[in-house]
Amino acid sequence: MRWWDIDPVLELERDLFPEDAWSRGMFWSELAHARGPESTRCYLVAESADGRIVGYGGLAAAGDVADVQTIAVARDHQGTGLGARLLAELLRAATAFECPDVMLECRVDNVRAQKLYERFGFVPVGFRRGYYQPGNVDALVMRLTTGPDSGTAAGSDPVQGTEIND
Repeated sequence: MRWWDIDPVLELERDLFPEDAWSRGMFWSELAHARGPESTRCYLVAESADGRIVGYGGLAAAGDVADVQTIAVARDHQGTGLGARLLAELLRAATAFECPDVMLECRVDNVRAQKLYERFGFVPVGFRRGYYQPGNVDALVMRLTTGPDSGTAAGSDPVQGTEIND
């Protein structure tokens, strides 16, 4: 993701997460940590064949733990495998950051996302009550331990006509 991707990403963000959408400043702040030798973030966008941003994802690394900050897929691309592909790329980034543990929060009412994360080996480890505001929705906290001894492999088939860029 680059600075010029923020406006189209914000449109998608507001459509998918109207109550708790990230602000422009939040994306700028994350991108400020995504470049250079001291980077601790990886943000990706997925573009359709016509150049429209149809998905994005972000990961933050701290020490030996990475945190999936966000994954979103346009409504007309949900169910195509794009979310899995974005997650696989974020897990590769966690490996590049040398983070064997990956955490994330997921709305307790987002069963579709939970199933995706479980397919990749994430397991529930707790809850954060009222995490998503203003709706006061709980978050399910999930964890994945990766590495050569974990038995977890990140990968997925490419989504035809969709390109992922950092």
